[in-house]
Amino acid sequence: MSGDHLHNDSQIEADFRLNDSHKHKDKHKDREHRHKEHKKDKEKDREKSKHSNSEHKDSEKKHKEKEKTKHKDGSSEKHKDKHKDRDKEKRKEEKLKASGDAKIKKEKENGFSSPPRIKDEPEDDGYFAPPKEDIKPLKRPRDEDDADYKPKKIKTEDIKKEKKRKLEEEEDGKLKKPKNKDKDKKVPDADKKKKPKKEEEQKWKWWEEERYPEGIKWKFLEHKGPVFAPPYEPLPESVKFYYDGKAMKLSPKAEEVATFFAKMLDHEYTTNEIFRKNFFKDWRKEMTNEEKNTITSLSKCDFNPMSQYFKAQSEARKQMSKEEKQKIKEENEKILKEYGFCIMDNHRERIANFKIEPPGLFRGRGNHPKMGMLKRRIMPEDIIINCSKDSKVPSPPPGHKWKEVRHDNKVTWLVSWTQNIQGSIKYIMLNPSSRIKGEKDWQKYETARRLKKCVDKIRNQYREDWKSKEMKVRQRAVALYFIDKLALRAGNEKEEGETADTVGCCSLRVEHINLHPELDGQEYVVEFDFLGKDSIRYYNKVPVEKRVFKNLQLFMENKQPEDDLFDRLNTGILNKHLQDLMEGLTAKVFRTYNASITLQQQLKELTAPDENIPAKILSYNRANRAVAILCNHQRAPPKTFEKSMMNLQSKIDAKKEQLADARRDLKSAKADAKVMKDAKTKKVVESKKKAVQRLEEQLMKLEVQATDREENKQIALGTSKLNYLDPRITVAWCKKWGVPIEKIYNKTQREKFAWAIDMADEDYEF
Repeated sequence: MSGDHLHNDSQIEADFRLNDSHKHKDKHKDREHRHKEHKKDKEKDREKSKHSNSEHKDSEKKHKEKEKTKHKDGSSEKHKDKHKDRDKEKRKEEKLKASGDAKIKKEKENGFSSPPRIKDEPEDDGYFAPPKEDIKPLKRPRDEDDADYKPKKIKTEDIKKEKKRKLEEEEDGKLKKPKNKDKDKKVPDADKKKKPKKEEEQKWKWWEEERYPEGIKWKFLEHKGPVFAPPYEPLPESVKFYYDGKAMKLSPKAEEVATFFAKMLDHEYTTNEIFRKNFFKDWRKEMTNEEKNTITSLSKCDFNPMSQYFKAQSEARKQMSKEEKQKIKEENEKILKEYGFCIMDNHRERIANFKIEPPGLFRGRGNHPKMGMLKRRIMPEDIIINCSKDSKVPSPPPGHKWKEVRHDNKVTWLVSWTQNIQGSIKYIMLNPSSRIKGEKDWQKYETARRLKKCVDKIRNQYREDWKSKEMKVRQRAVALYFIDKLALRAGNEKEEGETADTVGCCSLRVEHINLHPELDGQEYVVEFDFLGKDSIRYYNKVPVEKRVFKNLQLFMENKQPEDDLFDRLNTGILNKHLQDLMEGLTAKVFRTYNASITLQQQLKELTAPDENIPAKILSYNRANRAVAILCNHQRAPPKTFEKSMMNLQSKIDAKKEQLADARRDLKSAKADAKVMKDAKTKKVVESKKKAVQRLEEQLMKLEVQATDREENKQIALGTSKLNYLDPRITVAWCKKWGVPIEKIYNKTQREKFAWAIDMADEDYEF
């Protein structure tokens, strides 16, 4: 068989060469013939040829296609000897059929499709995606005039047949592949168009899948472990530490702790007596005996040279070139790529905080009793790893080992360790956009929605309990009223001296409230003043119901200012009662419910249908602010607030001047239009009107922005937006009023709330 194939191939090539030589010899005849009949119309010549050869219709179509291709390429050669060409086409078709097996063999050798595919789907044969040597004729068809190029014509003509088949099938709507697929320049554009679709496909819509059984968080978990803080780099010899005016060389451990204090030298912490006392005590633990004997007073220590060195280092980092910054960025991205992701249940999930916090000095919130203490360096021996049994356990750094490796799929953390300051456990968890975090959020808001169905019953219950004969029940009912009405936190019991003096509802003391039978024209006013979570002051004057006021008077009788207001109540008793009222009910669920329902009500009241987008966004922020005030989410005004407001005001003033000029121009144009009364002046008037409208919109946008900034100066909108407001309320509002979701949620927030964006429509009700 192989001999026959070779014989057929050589015969075909000989025939084609013969035909090509005849064709070459006839070239001069063709040119003379064309010179004689140059006045004849080309279309008549084609029509005549077509009618005289009706029995060879198929061959003529192929020949016409070849003529069109050559005409596009600018070829000067015209074929007048029709019968010779038709005979040549016939011979080629017959011999190609006879050598079908040889062709299939060649295609196999070139890595093309299998024989059955060629027969059934001719459009996908070997020439659909030809190798580079076969592409050349397509790029240079005009070179067929060159005798040296003619041996390659067999492939060119086959490709032309293939292109004709594709064109015919495209007309039938069967083939929808790009015409220029063989061109290298077109491929990247096609790839670019496909990329967004691929990214969309990669998004894991976990909310559409069946949830795991209660308590099971994952089935497979694999990760690389944490990234540890870099080792300490000793200071240069030129940077000195001075004690009592004399330079002193510190041991590496003592020097490292000294640098922590030096970096904070300009901060008010270093002037705080508690901070200084705790720091000096822990610093001495790291000193050698000789250093302990020498350094006996912190006030005699001079950290200024160290401080100046770190300031210079900081300034040098700011002055880095783009190339240097890019190099650091690339290194960080490399670390993120390796350690910042895990595989959970066959999906790649982002890890939130994969870097272990470096050693330093504890600051705490507010006037914390442990501020200034040394946060020790976390070592691999302190780390507990959590992963699945069938995963690859992350390797500890060389020369070290993990404290423990667990396989607990009932918890969501990947890594844990115990902090030395307060003995609290720290975790490495997944990113807020992960399935685990998203499911937790979804469940939280669904629990708050369940509270909506029974909140009236609960409120009636605690109102009845205000009249209870049992003091414990009365205190519990009044506390629940405050949690419901004021969105107070329950408050946790703390050991004295371990944390800052912050309180919640259950841990309120007598000194934290004042009772006013009448204040500012209102009756039965309770004045609250205490430090809440993160040492944020809660100050509020609230009118309450008469029964609540009387009970508070009763609770305060015969008590000192430092005594507990609710002396027969704690968070455990309250939470047990809440669980009895509704499964899963806690004080935080009340906060979440009240925050979300307040947002929904405020949006309905504040949103006007005829407002533009900036005005609607202002309405949203005002609704969000009402929630933040309810939940006491405050912040200190930003350091750059005054400067940014001045810049914004200058923009507003400049815009007002532009608007005044535009209005004068419009007035002048109207006057000219009255006199001239022609189409040109009317167009000018219309143009000026549009300019005024545009400037008015821009001015309004700036003024809205200024109002929004001023109102939010001391209010933290982000906390409630991320933790207490059902995102489906926001998504529904955006869809209903045509506000882009990007105007409310940034990219990170959109990833976190992808489940809500996907499932909520404009009719969603909390």
